[in-house]
Parts: sequence; C-alpha cells; structure tokens
Amino acid sequence: MPSPVKIYFDGGCRPNPGTIEAAVVMGGQARIRRDLGHGSSMDAEWLALIEALTMARSLGLADFLLLGDAAAVIAQASGRAKCPASAREHRDAFRALIGDGPAPRLRYVRRAQNLAGIALAKLHPR
Repeated sequence: MPSPVKIYFDGGCRPNPGTIEAAVVMGGQARIRRDLGHGSSMDAEWLALIEALTMARSLGLADFLLLGDAAAVIAQASGRAKCPASAREHRDAFRALIGDGPAPRLRYVRRAQNLAGIALAKLHPR
C-alpha cells in the first residue's frame, strides 16, 4: 500500500502581528505566499493549513497527510482543543473546505522537520 502524500505547511508574520506569509511543501516543491494580509502568528499558521488543504483538494488527492509545527492549530483543527474566538473564522473556512468528506489527517512535526518552515526561514536569513 502506498504511503500518503506528505504536505508540509507553515505560516509566519513579521513582526507579530504583521504581514502574513505561508509556505506549503509537497513533493520537494515549495509554494510560498507572501500576500495573505495582516495578522498574528496564529492567523498565519491557520492560513498556511488552509493553503495546504486547498492544494490537496485542487490536485484531487485522496490520501494525504498535513504536517505542521503549530501544535495549537493542529489540535484546534482536529477538534482536540477548543478554538478561541479569534481563530473561529479560520476554523470555519477549514471545515468548509472539508465539506461532507472525511477530515484530513493532521500531524505535528518538530520545527526542524517541517520542510515548509525551512522554506520560510530561507526567506529571512539571519
């Protein structure tokens, strides 16, 4: 049985709050959006997750795994943690993308393992 397609996501903003950017990495290819508005780091992580799910849906993927380093967003999106009022709009957008289908699989990975986070870090070398 083939492994699910791994889709890494990460969001950031500079400063916090600030301009939001998001990266999604799949199959070694990074897609970076730097035009996602203004907000907090939590907004950025949610928007990155939504970008990842949007990509999976647009490609018609049936077996995929969304991987990110935002433990709070992953817990909220999967229903394991209460979503604060400030993030409910993002959660609702995420759920709307899911529609009547099964919930996507989400998994936390450490920052050093998050290929999308690595891609974002390359944009802002220290």
